[in-house]
Amino acid sequence: MKTFAVSEFKAKCIAELKTVQQTGEELEITLRGRPLARVVPVREKGRQLGAQAGSMDIIGEIIASNLDDDFAPFVPPPSRRRSRA
Repeated sequence: MKTFAVSEFKAKCIAELKTVQQTGEELEITLRGRPLARVVPVREKGRQLGAQAGSMDIIGEIIASNLDDDFAPFVPPPSRRRSRA
């Protein structure tokens, strides 16, 4: 792992970031000899499309269904208030 003082990193920032991207080697930035930050390369994720293929089974008819029960009109419960007479 390369180590740079913050002032040196500031002067060479873009070139060092490109080096990290190309080589995959981490870079540590220090301030007064103490670690301040670490630059690590971004790992590209593989293709996500179809990652869940084959993980689910469809049982029964998925084209026709009865949604009438699910979307029945809402009927509020009767009021429990007492009338004052």
